[in-house]
Amino acid sequence: MRILIVQESDWLKRGPHQQHQLADRLSLKGHQIRVIDYEILWREQTKKELFSRRQVFQDIGKINPQAKVTVIRPGIIKIPILDYVSLVFTHQREIARQIAEFQPDVVVSFGILNNYLALRAAKKHKIPFIYYWIDVLHHLIPIKPLQFIGQSLESRALRQADRVLTINDKLRDYVLSAGATDKKTRVIRAGIDIEQFKPSGKSSEIRQTYRLRENDVVLFFMGWLYHFSGLKEVALELAKTDDPRLKLLIVGEGDAFEDLKRIQEKHNLQDRVILTGQKPYTEMPAFIEASDICLLPAYPQEKVMQDIVPIKLYEYLAMEKPVIATRLPGIMQEFGEDNGVVYINEPEDTIVKAKSLAESDKMGEFGIKARKFVEKYSWNKLTAEFEEILREATGSSKF
Repeated sequence: MRILIVQESDWLKRGPHQQHQLADRLSLKGHQIRVIDYEILWREQTKKELFSRRQVFQDIGKINPQAKVTVIRPGIIKIPILDYVSLVFTHQREIARQIAEFQPDVVVSFGILNNYLALRAAKKHKIPFIYYWIDVLHHLIPIKPLQFIGQSLESRALRQADRVLTINDKLRDYVLSAGATDKKTRVIRAGIDIEQFKPSGKSSEIRQTYRLRENDVVLFFMGWLYHFSGLKEVALELAKTDDPRLKLLIVGEGDAFEDLKRIQEKHNLQDRVILTGQKPYTEMPAFIEASDICLLPAYPQEKVMQDIVPIKLYEYLAMEKPVIATRLPGIMQEFGEDNGVVYINEPEDTIVKAKSLAESDKMGEFGIKARKFVEKYSWNKLTAEFEEILREATGSSKF
């Protein structure tokens, strides 16, 4: 199959997310994959330019270097608000170009603006259109007045899409309330690479690199550092405790990185709050294994977090690590109360809960339950399920 994916995020620098996992695996199975993406991180670049030109990145393997995904990045005007205005024109032109040149069998979208453009083009050319939800994206639009427009475009697309897929049951409930029809909507959960994410008994190298002692209790987070991730609150609570064994290891970059550095310096936490920056995805199992407790302490009232289940939770649990998470509805519905996730009410509760958990004799028990729960979510199985839905949408079999 020829599969065209559209999204409004940076395919190369953000993630890996659901779409990266599935695209790489489909590429390895012989499908042709092209992605139209958006340079969402342009504001953070040191290179100053008024506009960017179209770029094409060949043979991209985000998860597996053997994958051959083609990423096309249309140019934009690099001025706030005008970046989105220019996106409408450059992405519309690129979508038309890809339909003419690539002639996709199916279009899969993870966006809002370019999603609507792709939907219109797919309908015009009678190409099956699949709308895939891993987030409630309009909540992430940085300009508040534009969120209503984004929500309206999402609802229109949900009503017109040939298939709607979501990453969990809570998100499925949301899209149904927003206009999707029940018979066209399915859940394909986040997954794990069972072989990549499994305990090996080797954690000493990472701990040695970052001067983590054997009796230290290492709290771990990986991923994009949003301001609402709760990590600043965890770091400030860590500063209040006099237990030098408690360490916070954070792998990733993002909006909150500089604030975390300031907290680290102001409270003299250089040896207790460890900021590694971004690391290759292939190193994540080793980092998780070197930790004792993994974290997802996001603000429970944050709208964008209400209905999602980040992939990192499955990866934490697959490595037999207990997870401390705030009581987010999507996560509670997905994992329940006895599958390796321990819940807190606010990010500030993390340190107290971590100390209690570390001092208990249940760490190993939580880890075993965690691994058992996620083993059924193999990426190979989920990719096969997604592939079958693509075939159904293109008329190869009944939906």
